[in-house]
Amino acid sequence: MKIWHLIFNLCILSLFLQCSEIKMPVKTNSMNTETSKNNPYYSRTDKTKLNVSNEEWKKILSPDLYAVAREAATERPFTGKYNETDELGEYYCAVCGNHLFRSSSKFASSCGWPSFFQSEKDAVKYKRDSTHGMERIEVVCGRCDSHLGHVFNDGPEPTGVRYCMNSVSLDFVPDSESQR
Repeated sequence: MKIWHLIFNLCILSLFLQCSEIKMPVKTNSMNTETSKNNPYYSRTDKTKLNVSNEEWKKILSPDLYAVAREAATERPFTGKYNETDELGEYYCAVCGNHLFRSSSKFASSCGWPSFFQSEKDAVKYKRDSTHGMERIEVVCGRCDSHLGHVFNDGPEPTGVRYCMNSVSLDFVPDSESQR
């Protein structure tokens, strides 16, 4: 029986390590609307590519958002504000307002972070990530190059991919509040 307990614990640990970067744990509990209000680069309509220094972002972003978005840290699993959100709406980059995901592509992956099977067209870019002794594909915002999370090939149909995102890197606007 002890061997099964050990195997179970190792499986759970590997699941957490697969999504996380174990660099700098960040706990988020609510959307920081002040960050977007005080951010001159934040726009949900402007698609212009941004070239802003990390020094400038550090002045604008909250410490938690800066750590994840600009230093590729991660929030602890199962602590993000959007991990269990199932309301219909749109997900945007919390740094620049770029439209990233529609809630209809979100699914319950049980990995501890919000997961999506499809991003909006041209919304994200991909980078090779060899940190922490793992080979992964990092997902960054296509407009501001902020770290969002990673993508894995273990998602549901129709794409077969899982975008494993940090809640702190996302803003969510429910359909009930958006003007479509």
